[in-house]
Amino acid sequence: MSDNHLTLKLKIWRQENRNAKGYFEEFNQKVSPESSILEMLDEVNNLLEAQGKTPIAFESDCREGICGTCGLVVGGRPHGPLSKTATCQLHMRNFKDHETLYIEPFRAAAFPIIKDLIVDRSGLDKIQQAGGYTSFNTGSAPDANAVLISKEKADLALDAAECIGCGACVAACKNSSAVLFVGAKVSQFALLPQGQPERYERVEAMVKAMDDNFFGSCTNTYACEAECPQGISVSNIARLNSDYLKANLVSSVTHQDVK
Repeated sequence: MSDNHLTLKLKIWRQENRNAKGYFEEFNQKVSPESSILEMLDEVNNLLEAQGKTPIAFESDCREGICGTCGLVVGGRPHGPLSKTATCQLHMRNFKDHETLYIEPFRAAAFPIIKDLIVDRSGLDKIQQAGGYTSFNTGSAPDANAVLISKEKADLALDAAECIGCGACVAACKNSSAVLFVGAKVSQFALLPQGQPERYERVEAMVKAMDDNFFGSCTNTYACEAECPQGISVSNIARLNSDYLKANLVSSVTHQDVK
């Protein structure tokens, strides 16, 4: 290999299943500075397979920072040391020659380990399924200017919709809270006219799904925003809390009316 390659001491988490005892397996690996973390793991797996050993299990899909399936804890931080960067977009040039690098799965009670670096993040899917949709009949496509939406609200809704559901916010939170994820998913509908008919039912259903799937509570340390690869703002948490309070008031009034 050429002299511009890095030699890294990798300590990678291995765990056969959620009930097995895990451990760090050590590798001394030469890598190109232009390789991504996932490409580096591919190379490690190529060597393991050539030796007849079990490759490291990890997830990836688009490898373009869009899908969120690649999430790992790199050097103690979800997605690694760079801000607003998904694991698959983190390149080895950001590390030093002969550096020791720990690579682990996301750590959260709501994300049980399946194998090695793969965790079960289906809890986020269940939250999305609980309320991340609109069910009214839209009919034919309206004219572009038929529904007026301010640029400010449209921008905020699009910012919230950029959440890729990777779970870094959960892994970064000391309580394993999914409130930033839920806040983003609630906000992308709450800010637009199309999301108003089910606005309060949606927030109640998604918060209930979050609680039912063992996610913790939020104590506003802002670690979630700091580690989010899309830079989702904690202002979405404030909107979630506001809508949840209003939803409880609406439910209370409706219950009294029924009586």
